[in-house]
Amino acid sequence: MKPSRLLLIWLAALLAIGIVLGTLRALDIAIPSSLLSINWGLLLALLALAALDAIRLKRLPSPRVQRHMPGSLALGRWSEVRLQVEHDLAQPLSIQLFDHVPDSLSFENLPLPVELQPGQRSHIGYRLRPLKRGHFSFEHCEIRLPSPLGLWLDKRILSLTHHTRVYPDFAHLYGGQLLAVDNWLSQLGVRQRQRRGLGLEFHQLREFREGDSLRQIDWKATARQRTPIAREYQDERDQQIMFLLDCGRRMRSQDGELSHFDHALNACLLLSYVALRQGDAVGLCTFAGASPRYLAPVKGTDQLNVLLNTVYDLASTQRPADYPAAINQLLARQKRRALVVLVTNLRDEDDEELLTAVKRLGRQHRVLVVSLREEVLDHLRQAPVQTLPEALTYCGTVEYLNARAELHEQLRAHGVPVLDARPSELGAQMVTRYLSWKRAGVF
Repeated sequence: MKPSRLLLIWLAALLAIGIVLGTLRALDIAIPSSLLSINWGLLLALLALAALDAIRLKRLPSPRVQRHMPGSLALGRWSEVRLQVEHDLAQPLSIQLFDHVPDSLSFENLPLPVELQPGQRSHIGYRLRPLKRGHFSFEHCEIRLPSPLGLWLDKRILSLTHHTRVYPDFAHLYGGQLLAVDNWLSQLGVRQRQRRGLGLEFHQLREFREGDSLRQIDWKATARQRTPIAREYQDERDQQIMFLLDCGRRMRSQDGELSHFDHALNACLLLSYVALRQGDAVGLCTFAGASPRYLAPVKGTDQLNVLLNTVYDLASTQRPADYPAAINQLLARQKRRALVVLVTNLRDEDDEELLTAVKRLGRQHRVLVVSLREEVLDHLRQAPVQTLPEALTYCGTVEYLNARAELHEQLRAHGVPVLDARPSELGAQMVTRYLSWKRAGVF
C-alpha cells in the first residue's frame, strides 16, 4: 500500500504552510497564533483520516479477474488477451490492472484503467507478441485498488494461472486451413516448373488426346474399347523426407527479429506442409541441440501437428555441429530411402570430415545440403568503399564468401547438391527445389 497523489498533495500543502508560518515566526513577524494551531490541527486530522481510510482499504475485497487467452501463439504475431473483471461493492470503482507477462513476450496497452460498475462485468484486453518459442506460464495479475477516500493505493497480487505455447510462425497458417497449396505457393514466390514427359506413377486410363505421346497408349484397352485409350500418370507419392536440422551455434546468427534457427525451422515446416499435401511422409532428426529429437516419417496432415508439437520449444545451443555423429544417428534409424535435407550453415573451416559423412549418407539416401547465408554479407559486399576500414571489411567479406563458395563447389563436384540461400528466401527456395526434383523423379 502506498499514498496516493491526493494524500501527498495535502501533506505537501500543509507542511509548506507550516514551514512558512514557522519562518515568519522565527523572523519575529507578527502572525496570529491560531494559524499555527489550525495548521497542526489540519495535519493531525489528515493523518487520522488517512489511517481510517487505510483500514477501510484493507477490508475491501479484491475484484475478481478472469483471463481468456489462446492456448497457442505464433512467434512474432500479435494476439489479443481478454480480461474479465467484476466486484461486489455497491458503488463504482476505478482500478488499474497489470497482467504479469512472462519474459520474451512483448505487450501493448498495459497497465489498463478499468471502470467497475456494481453488478456488471467489465471486459478489457491487451495485445501480446511472442519473441521466443516455447512453453510460457502466466502466474499472477496485479491490481491497483484505490481507498474509499482516494488517499491510498493498494497493490493486490491475484493468483491467475494460464499456460500457452508459442509455435513457429507457421502455426497460424496451419490453423487458417489454407484452401490450396498452389495459391499459397504463388503468394510466396515459389515457381512450380512444368515437367517435360510423363509422371512416374500410374493414375488412370482416359481417351487419347491431341498432344499425348504414343507411349501412353494402352493397346489392350484400345482393342477392347475400339478407340485410342491412353495411360495418365502422376508424380510418385508415398516418398519420405527427413530433415536433419542443426541446432548448434552456427544457427544462432540473427537476421532481423528471427535467428537463423527460427528461419530454418519455419522453412522446414513450410516444406513439410507442401510435402504432406503431396502425399509424402515427413520426419525430423536434430543434432547439436540440448537433447536430440527424432520423429519418424509419417504421411497425413495430422503429421504437421505432431511436427509442430515436437519442435515448438526447440532452441539453438552453443555446441558445435558434429556432422559424422548426426549422420550415423540418422543412418541407424532411417532405413528406407528418403530425401534427407541437411539444414545448417556451412563455414569455410568445414573440411573432408563433412564431405566424407555426406557422401556416406548419399549412398543410401538422396541428400540436399541447405546452407544459410547471412544477409549482412551481401550488404557488406555491395556497400560502397571509401575508407580504409571499409576496404578491409569488404576484402574480408569477399574472402570469406569465396572460401564458402569453394566449399559448396567441392560438395557439388562430388555429387552433393547444395542450396545456398538467405534466411528470408529459404522456405520458397526449398519448396521450389523439392517440387522440381519430385516432378523430375530424382528421389
